[in-house]
Amino acid sequence: MFDTNSHAVASDALPFLKAAGIRKAFGGAQALKGVSLELCPGEVHGLVGANGAGKSTLIRILAGLVQADSGDISLDGKPVTIDSPHQASALGMSFIHQDLALVPTMTVLENIMLGTPKRTWLGLVDWPAIARDVTPIAERVGLHAALDTKVRHLSTAESWLVSICRALVHKARLIVMDEPTASLSVGESERLFAIIKHLSASGVAVLYVSHRLDEILRLCRRVSVFRDGASIACLEGHELSRQALVEAIVGHRETVSAPIARRKVTGAPLLSVAGLARHPKVNGVSFTLHEGEVLGIGGLVGSGRSELARLIYGADRIDAGSMALAGKPFAPRHSAQAWRAGIGLVPEERRSEGLLLTRSIAFNLSLANLASLTFSPALPFISAGKRNALARDMVRRLAIKTAGINAPVGRLSGGNQQKVVIGRWLKREPRILILDEPTRGVDIGARAEIHRLIRGLVANGMAVLVISSEPDELPDLADRVIVMADGRIVSTLEGENITRAAIVAASYSVGGDA
Repeated sequence: MFDTNSHAVASDALPFLKAAGIRKAFGGAQALKGVSLELCPGEVHGLVGANGAGKSTLIRILAGLVQADSGDISLDGKPVTIDSPHQASALGMSFIHQDLALVPTMTVLENIMLGTPKRTWLGLVDWPAIARDVTPIAERVGLHAALDTKVRHLSTAESWLVSICRALVHKARLIVMDEPTASLSVGESERLFAIIKHLSASGVAVLYVSHRLDEILRLCRRVSVFRDGASIACLEGHELSRQALVEAIVGHRETVSAPIARRKVTGAPLLSVAGLARHPKVNGVSFTLHEGEVLGIGGLVGSGRSELARLIYGADRIDAGSMALAGKPFAPRHSAQAWRAGIGLVPEERRSEGLLLTRSIAFNLSLANLASLTFSPALPFISAGKRNALARDMVRRLAIKTAGINAPVGRLSGGNQQKVVIGRWLKREPRILILDEPTRGVDIGARAEIHRLIRGLVANGMAVLVISSEPDELPDLADRVIVMADGRIVSTLEGENITRAAIVAASYSVGGDA
């Protein structure tokens, strides 16, 4: 239906959006130091930069969520002041964030029409007439779910299509997409790419924000690079390459990481899993995790990896099978039993499941350590001094970039938020740490820092279970890899057999694309 190889932008196209010299400070720290951005109708324009480079701040300014301190924004050559999300929408801009702003208890149609004037009949919303108008738009983007379906029943990919439909109903001329493939399978990502190309061909501009440089190079004719709150480059044509992007993002040439020293695991068995099942997602999984081991879990989205982690952590109850921890039967009835036994979990969705975004960094870092932060066992009140000391220590150890430990954690970049979730467990010194997509949505530098942290943990005897969809992450990191498909382990890889090709091949060995 869609041509995935077309580029619709004419070289002489006039800009739809032009932002110049945008500056913004938060709490005395300069988030934007004069960034600029220009998009033409029908252009798929990439925006890249390390976490904290200023991408999100600029997007929030364009969306009317915060106001710039200085700088100019123009649309179709006319200066505009965007002082609210409603005005941004009225000006033809729509924003689809990584954490999709949908209401789970409302229907697909109701979510699509949020914030849009609705047709009425005798003073009542005429939903049948609205549905007739929306149906062609849903078909255009390939949304096959019934319009009366509750959004909570949709997949992540379908939820993205709902957000795109909403943008088109609002007659958006610019759609900003923030890390759109972070939670999508390979097949779902391909479908999204086709839709983006189709939107471009119809004249809609797309600002594509992603840490996945292969996607950026595939989709975008021009790419803007931010670093430390400043515009570093706008690359196009022969200038546009992965190496050029990496150099602009990090400020120096990309270095090839030293290959992981493949170790034959010699530590004692720590966690033994036998025939574990929770239907229909996990079906008879068995493996052993050893002390001082990084055990990777690969597979497609929907293969049962996260559900397996939840069973180990006691967040869900098992239907069948058994576990042993250090040789003793282990059957947690809830998560508290698991972390008391020395198991920590960093969830896949850090913003919705791992953090309280409006609370401080210190508060979030303390959540797994409250018992150690009281004045005394007899006086079970949290000591602010102990909590702050813990927070300052973790900020230092993990190099968390922040204006202070009392800043809301929601203001941090994705990589620094992930460090907060990991840091919460380091004080407890768990025996086993489960990391579900630990580097999703983080930049190259933050990914390297997280990998070094993981290797340091296992060097001290901790066992780490890493779930990842990033194609090169497990070969770079894991001592051993199990690959899941359709809720089962379909392959175990060790030594030189841990390659991207082997993981992908095993992921597709049963059932097909999730």
